[in-house]
Amino acid sequence: MHQSTNERRPPLHALVPAHRKTRWWLAAVVGFVAMALAATAMSQAEETNPNNLNCLGHVGAGTPETGSDEQQVQYSFYCNGPITGYQLQAQIPVTGMQSPPTVTDAKGTVLTDTFSCSGEVPGYALNCVGAAKGGYETITGQFAIGTKLCAEPRVDPLLTVTYAYLEKGVVTQAISGPFDLGRPTGCRPNAFSGGTRLTPKTAITTKKKQHKKRHKKAKTAARTHS
Repeated sequence: MHQSTNERRPPLHALVPAHRKTRWWLAAVVGFVAMALAATAMSQAEETNPNNLNCLGHVGAGTPETGSDEQQVQYSFYCNGPITGYQLQAQIPVTGMQSPPTVTDAKGTVLTDTFSCSGEVPGYALNCVGAAKGGYETITGQFAIGTKLCAEPRVDPLLTVTYAYLEKGVVTQAISGPFDLGRPTGCRPNAFSGGTRLTPKTAITTKKKQHKKRHKKAKTAARTHS
C-alpha cells in the first residue's frame, strides 16, 4: 500500500515569526550600542572642551628663600586638560613670586613643560604663560605675602586657566575658572575654617563669648552711671 503523497505538513511560514523576533532583537542591540557610543563621544567631547576644564589644587607653606624673610606660599594644582596659561588672584597683597614653577606628570616625574610668571609687586595677581601639554600635569610654584601664613585673613587664591589653540587657521583662546584653591593647609582650625573664598563661612560667636561681651558692656555702663 502506497503512502499518500497528500500528507499534510506544517506550513513553511511558521518560521517567520521567529525570524522577525531575531531581527527585532538585533536592531535593539545595535540601537543600544549606538546610543552608548554616542553618549561616550559626547562625554569625551565635553571633557576635552578647553572652555570646560576642571582644575583642583591647594596652597600651603612654601620653601624659605635666601635673603628674604617674607612668608612663602606654595601652590599646586592640576587640570583635566592641557593649558597654556594661568592666573592666580589673591585677596591679600602678593609681595614676590617664584619663576619658573615646576611641572610634573602623574608619576611625579619632572617634565620639560614649563611656565614663566610675572605680575605687579606688590599686587593681587600672578600671571603665568607656558604649556602643560597633557591633562593631569601638576604645576607647583610659590609666591610671597607680607603676613604670616595662618594669620587672618588667610590667603585664598582663585585660579583661572587659559588654553590657546588653532581652529581653522585662527588662534583661539579658551578660558576656564575661577577655581578656589582654598585656605592654606597646615594651619590650626578657627571660626572661619570649613569655608573658602567662593563659599565663605560666617564666623560663629560662641555663647561664652557673647556672655563675656554682654558682661563687659554691663560693667562699662555701670561705671558710666556711678
